[in-house]
Amino acid sequence: MKIKLNSKIYPLEVILNACHAFIDRAYIFLDSNGKAGNIIVSLKGKSRLSAGRLDCLHGDFMNELLNCALRYSVSKENKKIREYIILRALCASMPAQNPESNSEKLDYQQDPLGIAVPWEEKYGKKKKHAKVKV
Repeated sequence: MKIKLNSKIYPLEVILNACHAFIDRAYIFLDSNGKAGNIIVSLKGKSRLSAGRLDCLHGDFMNELLNCALRYSVSKENKKIREYIILRALCASMPAQNPESNSEKLDYQQDPLGIAVPWEEKYGKKKKHAKVKV
């Protein structure tokens, strides 16, 4: 089955995403129609398909194509807000760069939480238990 798609309506990224969803069900071949700007998608079932199953595969592919087109459109619309959220998250995780801040500068040798203290010093050595004869 061959499907001719207008690349002005469906960008290549959308077509590739839709094709990726069908890799498990069909062999997919892509071709270009040159100057017309069309992309030809050829679908061949991995197993023998009846005419009804082929129509079902065609319908499923077109639905997935619309789904991918919507995701692509929403992704483009929300790009700036996603970048802003990530930038805010990264900036919030950075230490303060204010030289007038009252916080003490700690170096690697200071250990205010006692994390670097060895287990034996912190909790004592294990006590030896007397052996019991049975």
